[in-house]
Amino acid sequence: MEKFEHKIWLSSPTMHGEELKYVTEAYESNWMSTVGENINETERMIAEKVGCKHAVALSSGTAALHMAVKLAGVKPGDHVFCSDMTFDATVNPIVYEGGVPIFIDTEYDTWNMDPIALEKAFELYPDVKVVMIAHLYGVPGKIAELQAVCKKHNAVIIEDAAESLGASYKGIQTGNFGSFGAISFNGNKIITGSSGGMLLTDDEEAANKVRKWSTQARENAPWYQHEELGYNYRMSNVIAGVVRGQIPYLEEHIAQKKAIYERYKEGFKDLPVRMNPFDEKNSEPNYWLSCLLIDEEAMCRQVRGETDALYISEPNKSCPTEILETLAACNAEGRPIWKPMHMQPIYRMHPFVTRDGNGRGRTNAYIAGAGTDVGADIFHRGCCLPSDNKMTAAEQEKIIEIVKGCFR
Repeated sequence: MEKFEHKIWLSSPTMHGEELKYVTEAYESNWMSTVGENINETERMIAEKVGCKHAVALSSGTAALHMAVKLAGVKPGDHVFCSDMTFDATVNPIVYEGGVPIFIDTEYDTWNMDPIALEKAFELYPDVKVVMIAHLYGVPGKIAELQAVCKKHNAVIIEDAAESLGASYKGIQTGNFGSFGAISFNGNKIITGSSGGMLLTDDEEAANKVRKWSTQARENAPWYQHEELGYNYRMSNVIAGVVRGQIPYLEEHIAQKKAIYERYKEGFKDLPVRMNPFDEKNSEPNYWLSCLLIDEEAMCRQVRGETDALYISEPNKSCPTEILETLAACNAEGRPIWKPMHMQPIYRMHPFVTRDGNGRGRTNAYIAGAGTDVGADIFHRGCCLPSDNKMTAAEQEKIIEIVKGCFR
């Protein structure tokens, strides 16, 4: 297959020009630090767009999650339930506060936390009071069911909506379903500041605490007075200028990403694959990344180690490793599905709960038919496709043909 002349990215920043205007204003007014009009406006605009009362601009989505964990009162030794199939930025902030993550398996309908496994986890660990829920690849999880389980057990929800800005469930945007939410403006997100994130909450006191903590917890005194631990987590007014210029284009980016998803879905209709699913009745994703899952009987043999993978090509079959290597050879970027946290060396000894109960002791490698380890199965059979909203329809058609060729 002929290579693309320029690289087709997984998801790269899409700039429009307004960003430079606000960055220039920060430069020309000399408001280059962590205060300024860009920060104020970005917080106001995001709170208005998402539908929450307060948004606090921070240096990253990870910083926002850390502040949420601190607000939720996690103390050293506390267990916290957490999505398993996610990026480790969902989990690490729990550990920053000395908490112990307990990983909850995934369900096939949305690729997010399984409410049945969450209920089983509360049976095993009834004292847990904080649940960290991520919305994977811009797709809302089974929010009503997860909320019901958490309400039953009097647990606080923290929403990791880093990937799902603009996605909605029953008409309400993600980031509004927990006590605290977090979004990300990392360079590959649906809108970007090159970096940056935001804490979302309806609690004014919580928002003010985060504003204090994120600026080294300075007290109201004429000198630098400190009575509690603080952090250098506030967003720069320059970065806020980029985000401010991006916000009006959120819906446009979502529409472009949706078109990409729909073209893949149509293009792959004759292949033994399925696109990453969502609840079509209740939710509207932001379609951040388009992913596919290969039918089990159409998988060729594939083995993954800690840092490498091998496969054996078979007629009419393929696997994520073959697809990703073939795309890379054609100058296109795909990516494996997030490797579940319970399979990561750093967290491998932590508790892992499936809908069948405690999943500790499972092998690191996925074995077909070896139980209900849904996250490991999706990781084994799935991959993320090039989803850049600057990719043309013709370029995407070529991507589709490349993937089809892997199954011949």
